[in-house]
Amino acid sequence: MTTTDSRSKTAVAADVWRRIFDFIIATHAQRDAVLQRLCLTPGDSKALMLLEPDEGRTMHSLAEAWTCDASNATWMIDRLEKRGLVERRAVASDRRVKEVVLTPLGVETKAALREALYQPPPELLDLSLADLKALRDALEKLPARAVSHPRSVESKANHT
Repeated sequence: MTTTDSRSKTAVAADVWRRIFDFIIATHAQRDAVLQRLCLTPGDSKALMLLEPDEGRTMHSLAEAWTCDASNATWMIDRLEKRGLVERRAVASDRRVKEVVLTPLGVETKAALREALYQPPPELLDLSLADLKALRDALEKLPARAVSHPRSVESKANHT
């Protein structure tokens, strides 16, 4: 690849990213309505989406994942704990360490959050099926850095 091609590829990638980012920002009202309906803040939703049923996370690992300090992670977990969405449990190997796990209500709330957030905005549904498939196929090529949830069998089946 020549230097000109590299600059051109970078410029196109920048344009693609700008368009994706601007679309996400422009459709914030749909996400905000979901959060409001579920009485969640954006931070609450970020926390819930990171936690998995029957899989505890230490406060330290949560703070690292959220790129925040421990006191902020504690505050976020305190909010979710007061709502009954998570609970802290002692780690068997070291009772000084606390693990955060979703409660049954947290699992239910996370499922409702995920289902509502994954509803496509009307602007996306305005695209043709061919355009949607092309967009999906292009996005499939992006590497998944940290998948917080496995893709379901159902969503894989819907790819055809």
